[in-house]
Amino acid sequence: MKRLVILGGGTAGTILANKFNKQLDPKEWEITLIDKDPLHYYQPGFLFIPFGIYKQQDVIKPKKNFIPPRVKVIWADISKIEPDNNRIFLDEDRSLSYDYLVIATGIDIRPEETEGMLGPLWQKSIFDFYTLDGSVKLANFLDSWKGGKLVVNIAEMPIKCPVAPLEFAFLADDYFQKKGMRKQVDITLVTPLPGAFTKPVASSTLGDFLKDRNIKLESEFAIGRVDNADMKIVSWDEREIPFDLLVTIPTNMGDRAIERSGMGDEFHFIPTDRHTLQSKQWQNVFVIGDATDLPTSKAGSVAHFESEILVENLMNHMEGRELSASFDGHSNCFVESGRGKGLLIDFNYDTEPLPGKYPIPVIGPLSLLEETAFNHWGKMMFKWIYWNALIKGRPLPVPNKMSMVGKKIPKEAEFVGAQEL
Repeated sequence: MKRLVILGGGTAGTILANKFNKQLDPKEWEITLIDKDPLHYYQPGFLFIPFGIYKQQDVIKPKKNFIPPRVKVIWADISKIEPDNNRIFLDEDRSLSYDYLVIATGIDIRPEETEGMLGPLWQKSIFDFYTLDGSVKLANFLDSWKGGKLVVNIAEMPIKCPVAPLEFAFLADDYFQKKGMRKQVDITLVTPLPGAFTKPVASSTLGDFLKDRNIKLESEFAIGRVDNADMKIVSWDEREIPFDLLVTIPTNMGDRAIERSGMGDEFHFIPTDRHTLQSKQWQNVFVIGDATDLPTSKAGSVAHFESEILVENLMNHMEGRELSASFDGHSNCFVESGRGKGLLIDFNYDTEPLPGKYPIPVIGPLSLLEETAFNHWGKMMFKWIYWNALIKGRPLPVPNKMSMVGKKIPKEAEFVGAQEL
């Protein structure tokens, strides 16, 4: 009996457990999934908890509800991976071997990477919303907060769901408007990026939305430390931004098991072939989702698109065939902009987010880089799709490769492209 081991039972790992359950002959293959937490978290929902849109119970379900009975699950911490020996060591001195390994260990926040972040103000005036605990505590804080300087700071890139800090700023504006205290709150988005987003056209559009909502943008700010005594963040070049409430997106890094195994880069992301999703160093190791070092968004949609490519290529490798499936970096996501509206962006390695209609030209019904109520409802409906289809590995009517159908190239994008050439 051969063994496929999947490390991580989050979005990517659960999708793959379901897909391989259908692909691999149970008489020949044993599928094992290893994860330390029996609860599955709908992480996009963490964004809504601070504003009372979702409650804690809306984003949690048992993982066993989504993992096929055939898949053997081991609830344990991963101590170390020895890819040269095809072996994984778990807690309590347990170990197991594998024929193929899929790494879907995800990403974690590391507030300790910034000096002073975990100081006396942590979870008193400094909060994150990338963890369930952080988002719940932030919700309790906002419920009675009287206002002041709200600073939303991205410590450094890459981060999980790159648009989430923008969404938080937009939703904060809407939240305080509804509470009748927007004039008492000064909102600033502080980012290491040169603009509101990583791509020029989307950055310009989203930057306009910030201006429209009177949200200040402080760009190219590389945070060096948090001054708890004077309540300010200080960049490496000594720029200072005071706060009364700091909402931080701390440094994001790969799982500590990857660090202990020496398999990753400085952020503990695994060097991965950007098209085949095979490890660059070990042929029987494939990587998916946030665990990769790929130059695309660390988001659930990416894991979904990657899963189809990974399954095809791993099956090809098992049969001694060429790895013919190719991932193009496809990512799309809704951007909640508050006021009952949202945007949608769709892009890949080579094409930045562009305006247009999606998925059908002219008709849509979704609009790209345009604020609409339909996009907002698309965002809100996604939770149902996530629980009932996506993580169960069911086919969705969205191709894994990005299409230019329905997209329009603005003149400024043409100019940027020409400059890059």
